[in-house]
Amino acid sequence: MAREFKMAIVGFGGMANWHRELVETIDHLTVKGVYDIKQERMDYAKELGLKAYESLDDILADDEIDLVLCATPNDVHKEVVIKTLNAGKYVLCEKPATMHSKDFEEMIAAQKTSKLFVHQNRRWDEDYLTVRNILDKKMLGPVFKIESRVHGSRGIPGDWRGTVEHGGGMVLDWGVHLLDQALQMFPGKITSVYATETHVTNELVDDGFTVNLQFENGPLFVVEVGTSNFINLPRWYVMGRDGSAVIEDWDLSGKCVCITDWDKNDAVPVKTTAGLTKTMAPRTEDTISTQPLPIVHSDIRDHYKNLMAVMEGKEEQLIKNEEVLRVLRLMECIFESAEKNQVMPFE
Repeated sequence: MAREFKMAIVGFGGMANWHRELVETIDHLTVKGVYDIKQERMDYAKELGLKAYESLDDILADDEIDLVLCATPNDVHKEVVIKTLNAGKYVLCEKPATMHSKDFEEMIAAQKTSKLFVHQNRRWDEDYLTVRNILDKKMLGPVFKIESRVHGSRGIPGDWRGTVEHGGGMVLDWGVHLLDQALQMFPGKITSVYATETHVTNELVDDGFTVNLQFENGPLFVVEVGTSNFINLPRWYVMGRDGSAVIEDWDLSGKCVCITDWDKNDAVPVKTTAGLTKTMAPRTEDTISTQPLPIVHSDIRDHYKNLMAVMEGKEEQLIKNEEVLRVLRLMECIFESAEKNQVMPFE
């Protein structure tokens, strides 16, 4: 008979409610209750039939609770996580796990009889998994450059994301995901980091950034996040010796275009207003092949299923804290590069 697990939530905002709805679809896992400093969120929890705990201590005193989700603003994560681990309960922390790598080292050290999990949920994004599949299949030959972008046009939301003290800004909000994806694709050494930030709608925190990561014996990986882009560039653009791939957006529209004949290199010049160009003339159709994306599907519930298996001692955790720590250190390097306007070494 399968073991039943019960979870409590600390910080019952929008993302925490997403977790609650997801858990409702997972067998053998139940959300028992929540704690939030805002009374309206506690009232909402009661409307849902959940227990409204009076405090974090109240949660930790409940012997039925196996797992605590920390979905508070970023600056509160460390306190909640360490207290939960010291109480011997497992904890799932929303990303970024903390605002500083040194704090996360303390959180890791607090693990004794239980474990810390970090919700790097975008490892299950199907656009990301499809790019990994393209690389695994070597569809484009040796890859020399990858561009990963997320663009929006609404600025920073008017919540904690716009505040320094709560860990706002796009590096900490979206960068933590895109950088994690990059390091999962290429776990090898990064030789240099160069970053710039934008402050179009917010002077306090970055509302966008671009970073160039040069991997040793690997590609140049460009990560870009923007919140003032009224025409979005592709979510992914991958360049290899033998072809290119594009994924336009979350809907996985895109294609791969690969060379089929290197010998046929005659080009029909393109006539521009100021003259001809043969160098930039498009390839003829008989020398290339357009292929559909090798789409990979996923199920985000697998993340929670892994947590439950780890708690039973049946599996290793998929999202390793050493990987999370490396992403946090890389974000610190990005902030330093942008501040100094310099190329920075990493590791």
